[in-house]
Amino acid sequence: MSEEAAVLIISMLPVVELRGALPVACLMGMNPVLAYVLAVVGNMIPVVPILLFLGPLSRWLSRYKLGRAFFNWFFERARKKSRSIEKYETLGLALFVAVPLPITGAWTGCAAAFLFGIKFKHALVAILAGVMIAGLIMTVLCLMGMLGAIIAGVVLMGLMVMGLLGLFKREQPAEE
Repeated sequence: MSEEAAVLIISMLPVVELRGALPVACLMGMNPVLAYVLAVVGNMIPVVPILLFLGPLSRWLSRYKLGRAFFNWFFERARKKSRSIEKYETLGLALFVAVPLPITGAWTGCAAAFLFGIKFKHALVAILAGVMIAGLIMTVLCLMGMLGAIIAGVVLMGLMVMGLLGLFKREQPAEE
């Protein structure tokens, strides 16, 4: 398999998406512009089918216990991660997808667009904009080498700490 095909395929995968494809391309020594274009295109390939078929597929599979359990879990995760989408709709969707963190990519963006009833055309444009911004951020971090990795690590650790602090705040019983 060619390096270009590998980047394209990796960027199509859920969870990994472009956030995983660009560092791989960087490690392979690929031209950053080519890597960016391949990762964005690859990340967008599943978007149209997901936007078109997620609703009918989820309704059909939800007739079965396992399908219902999966979609309840999947949509609940998307709801929890997408407060900005609910508030700002299309712009919120673009910003949500643009943040290059796990579970904020195009796949979850499609689920959020479905959940919040964002029209196909608006969702497609917002997800494309978000993917392009996330791709730029990841490309810059990759070009920065070790410094980029350190910056990304510090940001991820900070977000994890903030998330844990938020969990502890929510778990404390309310005072009367």
